[in-house]
Amino acid sequence: MAERISRLVGVYDADGSVLGELRYFVGARLGRAHCSLCDVTHGLVRERPEWRTTRDRLPAPFVTFHRDDQPSGVRAATAGDLPAVLAETTAGALVRLAGPEELRACAGSPAALSELVESTVSARGLEWPDRAAG
Repeated sequence: MAERISRLVGVYDADGSVLGELRYFVGARLGRAHCSLCDVTHGLVRERPEWRTTRDRLPAPFVTFHRDDQPSGVRAATAGDLPAVLAETTAGALVRLAGPEELRACAGSPAALSELVESTVSARGLEWPDRAAG
C-alpha cells in the first residue's frame, strides 16, 4: 500500500526574518540572490494570486518555510539543497518531490509546479489524501 500524503512542504532558499527578507529583496534586484520557489509563489512583495489559486486546488495543504525557520526534520530532509518541495506522509516520512533544478524549470509558473508535483507524487508511488488506490 502506498504512503498517503498529509501535506506538501516548500522551503525557500531565503531567510524569513525581516532582515533576511530585505537582504533577499535587494540581492534579487542586484542579481545576487535567487529562489525559484519564491518566483512561483511571490511577486515583487506579496504572494501571487495565481499561486493562491493553484495551491488551493492541490489535494493536500501546502505549507512553506524559509531556510532559517524550517523544522529540524524538514532541514534534515532538504540537507541544505534549496529551494525544495517535499511531501510529508501520514507516517511522518518526508519525500523530496523537487529541488533547485526542477523548481528552476518551472520558470515561475504555479501551473508548472502543480504539474511537477502531480507527476512526481505518482512516480514516487505516493497517494493523495482523497485518492485511495484501487
